[in-house]
Amino acid sequence: MSFALSTTVDLDFDRTVAALREALSTQGFGILTEVDLSGTLKTKLDVDVPRQLLLGACNPAYAYRALQAEERVGLLLPCSLTVRAGADGRTLVDAMDPALMVELTGTSALTEVAAEVRSALRAALDALETR
Repeated sequence: MSFALSTTVDLDFDRTVAALREALSTQGFGILTEVDLSGTLKTKLDVDVPRQLLLGACNPAYAYRALQAEERVGLLLPCSLTVRAGADGRTLVDAMDPALMVELTGTSALTEVAAEVRSALRAALDALETR
């Protein structure tokens, strides 16, 4: 099983981040956390890596339903996404596949909400491809 939903777009990094925020918002997600991974690595280790941003997205209704099915699922929330600058000028976007919640917890009651979250994240990534 793949652990990520992915897309590569012909937008620069900053435009991709803005478009992703909009696409996630359209699907009912807000951004709870944001980590500039490349900036942190530069500051802490003085290493240069291509730009990479980690986003923690949450749709409260989905999160609540998941918590009702498995109270420890909070360990796997919020939905994790990365935006990475590609060497070819394109930008790569990955989202953790919510089906992993079911696989990791063994809680079949999460199956329905995981499928709905997966569909919403896939829709957000697909919206980037039409830009």
